[in-house]
Amino acid sequence: MKLHYYAETDSLYIELKAGPGTEAREIALGVNADFDAEGTLVGLDIDGASKLDLATLEAIDVPLTSLKAA
Repeated sequence: MKLHYYAETDSLYIELKAGPGTEAREIALGVNADFDAEGTLVGLDIDGASKLDLATLEAIDVPLTSLKAA
């Protein structure tokens, strides 16, 4: 999983799976889910991300095998 913040659009993209999305569906106001050609969820796009608390990141009970900071 990768988190991408885009200041120019104030959006946060949560990449769940590598590869392109072929279909986006709005699942809530300002939240879009991206799906690949097989219908698998590949990412979430959140508008207005600066209104969220992006100062900390917590992983609770997630089976991490590695952790990278960019």
